[in-house]
Amino acid sequence: MRLHNVLILCLITLAPMASFAQQHASDGANIIALEKKWTDAYRRRDISILSSLLMDDFVITVEDGKTYGKEGYISHTADTSVRVQVAEMSDLKVRMHGNTAVVTGAYYEKGESKGKSYEYRDRLTDVWMRTDNTWRVVASHYSVPFSD
Repeated sequence: MRLHNVLILCLITLAPMASFAQQHASDGANIIALEKKWTDAYRRRDISILSSLLMDDFVITVEDGKTYGKEGYISHTADTSVRVQVAEMSDLKVRMHGNTAVVTGAYYEKGESKGKSYEYRDRLTDVWMRTDNTWRVVASHYSVPFSD
């Protein structure tokens, strides 16, 4: 009887933990899907999708150290002198911290800017927050990896 009670206590204790782990896995998959949606919207210059994914106080730091808020980032994205042909993410990892998700990964972009071809590879860190049951990105940092 005592073993039976211990097993029941273990099940009662572990059930919420399993549910918590499943929620984190679900949130992580959702964040990866949102990252891909964001990248695709950037490539296609879909301003309405970008606007819906970015918090109003969003800030991005780009490779040269410049920072842009939501409005500046969207203006850059809308620039018709830049044509993004390829925008791909890889090696994405999501770390959940309550209503905050930190994403790290690699980014590759190829295109034309003012008639000249460009191509670069970056490392990224994005911070997403869930507010009103919706995930939005609040901060992003892109940097060029060092070569050996």
